[in-house]
Amino acid sequence: MPSAELNSGPTTGTSAVPGPGQSIDFPAEQALPERAALIDLAAIASNVARIKELAGAAKLIAIIKADAYGHGALPVARTVLGAGADALGLVHVREALELRAEGVSGRMLAWLHTRATNFEAAIEQDIELGASGWDLEAAAEAASSVGAPAKVHLKIDTGLGRNGCTMEEWPGLVGRAAQLEADGLVRVTGIFSHLAVADEPDRAETREQLDKFDDAVHQARDAGLAPDLLHVANSPGILTADRYASGGTNRMTADAVRVGVALYGLSPIPGTSPEEFGLTPAMTLQTFISSVKEVPAGQGVSYGLRYSTSRPTTLALIPLGYGDGVPRVATGGPVRIYPSGAEAATYPEVGRIAMDQLVVDLGRPGLSDPSLGYLHAPVVLFGSGDNPSVNDWADAAGTINYEIVTRISPRVDRIYLREDNA
Repeated sequence: MPSAELNSGPTTGTSAVPGPGQSIDFPAEQALPERAALIDLAAIASNVARIKELAGAAKLIAIIKADAYGHGALPVARTVLGAGADALGLVHVREALELRAEGVSGRMLAWLHTRATNFEAAIEQDIELGASGWDLEAAAEAASSVGAPAKVHLKIDTGLGRNGCTMEEWPGLVGRAAQLEADGLVRVTGIFSHLAVADEPDRAETREQLDKFDDAVHQARDAGLAPDLLHVANSPGILTADRYASGGTNRMTADAVRVGVALYGLSPIPGTSPEEFGLTPAMTLQTFISSVKEVPAGQGVSYGLRYSTSRPTTLALIPLGYGDGVPRVATGGPVRIYPSGAEAATYPEVGRIAMDQLVVDLGRPGLSDPSLGYLHAPVVLFGSGDNPSVNDWADAAGTINYEIVTRISPRVDRIYLREDNA
């Protein structure tokens, strides 16, 4: 994909999309596609450095599942590894194999499998496998076929209730893993779990999960296993890890941390901003106004006519909708507009979001005047700095920031900024 670099300010006659304290300049209006998710790889690299600072001696498993939360798995994989991440975390083996096919080396872990999972290819491509039950046997069978041991991370369910072995079945699982390890079919390289309420730091369940994890690790070691990576912390876990430090050790960070949404500069903890944790949002969702028109009082807007104008005003049409990943259920999501002949300002979306477009009420009549530059003006739905945040759109849709960035459609071009500096 094309890339561009940040510089210090706008240039006359260019298409500028302002960021935090500066602008992104392009040599011509055509330099940006109609809709773009601008991905700041330098911000991701900076977030890696910040997370490693918080993690101390623990290794960083950078989670780039779901196309790196919508940011683009391949460029993000290269960026985070170049910035010092120790391994990549994927959910599906297929995701890991796609990266291997693109020449991405380094340690990889994939942990959610079905009967269709290509365990043989994973072993051949040195992809480590999460296992918590039947998948351990599937990995061992594939290892026998390939003629090389499967590297596995055993997963214990300490309270989340999704995949992972129950505490009751854990002794049997680690015993079987030890037997398969002795047979040369598997090598247990990790033990892990996943936290349920780390984004609510005052809840007691997180410490209870850590207690269960410690117990599970002791049982595994008593069975003769010697994993090199113990990992339980997710993004909220690492951002609040100081709460779990005691006597010079930190049970939260363990040997490694698995960090996803914080890599992309988003806070997983409600009521907080990424800046509070030293993180920088990496994605800016941008387009251009496609139409402005004058309407009278009482003009209905969009399907269902749930909104009507209270006075004569100017409406701006934004060519982004739920087909691009903007949630249809969102109400009043903020849109920042950068007209060439007027001050930039943020307006709420009005009316029902359609598949391809949404509408903004500019608040007064007369703004279709060409000299004001609203037609074709750059628009940002979310980003950093003065732009609305992903959290604003998550609140408008009654969801979380993870979903907003991850759901941005493939028909929205990804443009990678500051790639050479990342």
